[in-house]
Amino acid sequence: MKISKRAVALGLFDGVHLGHRAVIAKSVEMAEKGYIPSVYTFACDTLKEKQGRIIEYIYADSFKEELIRGCGIEDIIFEDFSKVKNLDGEDFVRDILKKELGTGFVTCGQDFRFGRNASCGIAELSELCRIYGIGLGIAEDVTSDGENISSRRIRELLSDGNMAAAAELLGKSYIIRAEVVHGEHLGHTLGFPTINQQFADGQIVPRFGVYRTDVVLNGKTYAAVTDIGVKPTISGDRSPLAETHILGFSGDIYGERVDTLFRKFIRPEMKFKSLDELKAQISEDTKEALEV
Repeated sequence: MKISKRAVALGLFDGVHLGHRAVIAKSVEMAEKGYIPSVYTFACDTLKEKQGRIIEYIYADSFKEELIRGCGIEDIIFEDFSKVKNLDGEDFVRDILKKELGTGFVTCGQDFRFGRNASCGIAELSELCRIYGIGLGIAEDVTSDGENISSRRIRELLSDGNMAAAAELLGKSYIIRAEVVHGEHLGHTLGFPTINQQFADGQIVPRFGVYRTDVVLNGKTYAAVTDIGVKPTISGDRSPLAETHILGFSGDIYGERVDTLFRKFIRPEMKFKSLDELKAQISEDTKEALEV
């Protein structure tokens, strides 16, 4: 029997980590009962703070959408946070979930907050869903090493360069999926040609330094070395950039979207006295990456 109402998963889902996937899975399960599995989330550039904390989101909206759809979600609503931030809890449930989205079932995590100034939690949501005839599924917390998996915890791991631990919580390696852009071509000059990928505004930048990475091109995976930072050896002010030397690959891929998967932190970013010293260190980094 086709119900044609939405089963809506609520959350920011900026990393689509294992905890997020548990919430999304409850929405997807409702497809068997005739509901449209959906996600209601916020566009990252409209939400700069959450519960009084500055947010540096893990993945940009375009990649977040791909990951969410890969979980089986049919419809994703990216809301402008300014539209709902001043609604009280009942206004949100009645006007947004019930009237605007046609929600018949809603899912969230144990720590979900909503309403003006995040004043409501799952107790209020449960009561409002009862009043407005909406089913409710609350996902159990997903833990690792005795701690709840959260985006904040993953951000801390990325800031420490702990890519293996971040991957465990994300359910897969941390990825930079971004277009290859032109840089200063310094790597080519030094004999180590690189691809350059930029971070989106507001996106968290992992610890500055050199990493063992993999790059996926046309379905093939190449070992690689990636430097995240601002090139302190070269004068001038720069935004953080991911600069990757792909081992065993040559070719022009400017303008293509490429996946760079992070495996292991090798060393922190350093300032060298000369380009020759930098070149020698890049050679050592490449050797160590191959050993990893």
